[in-house]
Amino acid sequence: MAERYVGIDLNEKYAMVSYYAQGMSEPGTFSMVTGSEAYQIPVCLCKKKDGMQWLYGEEARRYAKEEKTVCMDGLLKKALASESVESEGTLYEAADLLFLFLKKLLTLPPQNGEEPLPEKIVITTENMNLEYRKLFGLFAERMGISSECLLLLDYRESFYFYAFSQQQELCRNDVVLYYYTVGKLFCWILNREKQTVPQVVTLEEKRYEAMLTERDEAFSRLVKESLKGKIVSTVYLIGDGFDGGWMKHSLAVLCCGRRVFMGKNLFCKGACYAAAAKSGKEDWPYVFMGDNELKLNISLKVERQGKPEFFTMITAGENWYEAGGECEVILKGTPSVEFWFQPPRSMEASVRSLELKDLPLREERTTRLRITAKPVAADRIIFRIIDLGFGEIVRSSEKVWEYMVTV
Repeated sequence: MAERYVGIDLNEKYAMVSYYAQGMSEPGTFSMVTGSEAYQIPVCLCKKKDGMQWLYGEEARRYAKEEKTVCMDGLLKKALASESVESEGTLYEAADLLFLFLKKLLTLPPQNGEEPLPEKIVITTENMNLEYRKLFGLFAERMGISSECLLLLDYRESFYFYAFSQQQELCRNDVVLYYYTVGKLFCWILNREKQTVPQVVTLEEKRYEAMLTERDEAFSRLVKESLKGKIVSTVYLIGDGFDGGWMKHSLAVLCCGRRVFMGKNLFCKGACYAAAAKSGKEDWPYVFMGDNELKLNISLKVERQGKPEFFTMITAGENWYEAGGECEVILKGTPSVEFWFQPPRSMEASVRSLELKDLPLREERTTRLRITAKPVAADRIIFRIIDLGFGEIVRSSEKVWEYMVTV
């Protein structure tokens, strides 16, 4: 059976859900109104007065209005703040309500009529930080979803996966996305270095104030400024700020030698493409270097069957909040461990030697070490080294060394 992936675009006001399976030409996005593109699902819940059923989205809003009862919204912001929500005299944890909302999204029927539980669930938000990670990690724990099944992305990375999952002519040169919503306008420009293996993709971000008057002329000037000197294949326009049919002159400027697409569901589709790429089932010849991605490969130089080789603990391009490596080695030589730090675009590496202070003196190759590397930010790694001894021959000293390394 083909693996199934679900991508959820979540913000404070609404969610969108896409579905993807191997063999599909592209992800599909669920609409709450059959035959329409009503993709946006309000992030809200309402409990029916009989107490037997929870409603969500537009149905919750309608019921609350008709029955003059409470529709609980703002669930994401309140859950992050560990707030409670009151309805009909009952107090609920906002996080519990958000988890119920997400659970209902996962019950949306796939297009092929199968009952999911998808192999991978990807949640994408405008920004992905530790607070979001902890919140969604708790949701996965409540749902019995393994850490391998849940992926977390920000919008920038979702855009990257979407853009480079399209036909080659759409991403032959730079790819640009304008994200315009609620008083803010971002311009994200993706560039790839075609001569590297894998091809390294970087994102340039520009932020602009909201256009309050004469939007068409203002956006035309903004496009000319932001794309000056760029060779751009494709431009995507995302967000409610582009609604209303106000683009006339600016659209002509955008379309000059470029393909232009407008829509709502790029980020949740990009989340599905990310799931497919990270599953390892498809060839993905790119590595993304965004704000949350680690910029270096971190390796140990080891000896296996008498031959030297490198064991990679952390790979450049991984999200720092998802990355981490662990291994066990037998120590040879001086009481220290050397880590090699190498950018993916360079043949040179820097070496950091971490001393194992007060390690007991032993015969050569009679010390086994467990080494873990865990990022705590995109530029900071904690290395933890534990003395395991050597089975029954040498008892462990139970010493632990921990180092914070800035890269």
